[in-house]
Amino acid sequence: MEIRKKKKVGVLLLQLGTPDSPSVKDVKIYLKEFLNDPRVIDYKWLPRTLLVNGIIIPFRVRGSSKIYKELWELSGGISPLAKYTESKKKLLQERFKDDDVTVHMAMRYRVPTMESVLEEMRLQNYDHIIVLPLFPQYASASGGTAIDKAVKIISDWWVIPEISTISDFYDHEAYIDAIVERSKEFDIKSYDKIMFSYHGLPDRHVDKVYDDGLCEDQPCETEMNDKNRFCYKAQCYATTRLIAEKIGLTEDDYTVSFQSRLTKKWLTPFSDKVIEEWAEEGAKRVLAFSPAFVADCLETLVEIGVEYDEDFKKMGGEIVQLVPSTNDHPRLIDCLEDLVRQKM
Repeated sequence: MEIRKKKKVGVLLLQLGTPDSPSVKDVKIYLKEFLNDPRVIDYKWLPRTLLVNGIIIPFRVRGSSKIYKELWELSGGISPLAKYTESKKKLLQERFKDDDVTVHMAMRYRVPTMESVLEEMRLQNYDHIIVLPLFPQYASASGGTAIDKAVKIISDWWVIPEISTISDFYDHEAYIDAIVERSKEFDIKSYDKIMFSYHGLPDRHVDKVYDDGLCEDQPCETEMNDKNRFCYKAQCYATTRLIAEKIGLTEDDYTVSFQSRLTKKWLTPFSDKVIEEWAEEGAKRVLAFSPAFVADCLETLVEIGVEYDEDFKKMGGEIVQLVPSTNDHPRLIDCLEDLVRQKM
């Protein structure tokens, strides 16, 4: 009797994406692809097209290009998101050197494209493909759109292998540990305010999670339940509670907030407004975590590390200190390895 060999497994790590360069041309191409995604701006085609291509991109592209140039300068002339995603791929591959597992990496927007990487994977004839978006908390505009596109591409193949997807890992112990370890680089007691700043979302995005009622009807700030299990806001608060518990913080010691908003109808409180309020209250030193990102990027290094810090100092504060993202911390790689092995 022939013995079936171990399954040949392909792992696809997915990140949001980054412009090819900080030039106006490349940033425009990136923003056009990103913002026209109906899971990002969930309007019908015509109003979304008019809004994105007629208003947002023309009026924001040069400013965005300037910010990306600042990011590149802070990161040694390279996109930190691309750098650390590639590093994750290599480090995770080392964890499977004794298994028939190959780790790939692609970006939801720009390069390496999901189409090209998945075509490479198709040619490898994997028995099992594991799709792992690198977003700890689930949101339709991040992990949701990455999984959606991967499944759509694979669905066009003549031979469709076993497919597993990982929606989130907001409460994985190793992911939490990686953030806690990063925090040990700082004397937490020397800061009078602690912020857990997550990327913002429109209120309607979290409301869509519920078949009846709204996000505000759920106790998302204090508990997880069957209804809010996939609510981004609830997962953000759950992540924060787990980190705080390991660090030894009480609920009175920190504030959860949301950054990068486009309108007032986004998740609150807004991080920049919290910083402003703290400055008015006389706070001097702020320690800022950004757990939604597993790689430093525009939102961490520039928005928090530079812009919030500069604004806070102008209002009389001393420093807004960013806790670096998990990047390629060994405990984060432990998390990714465990997620993959669970699916295997």
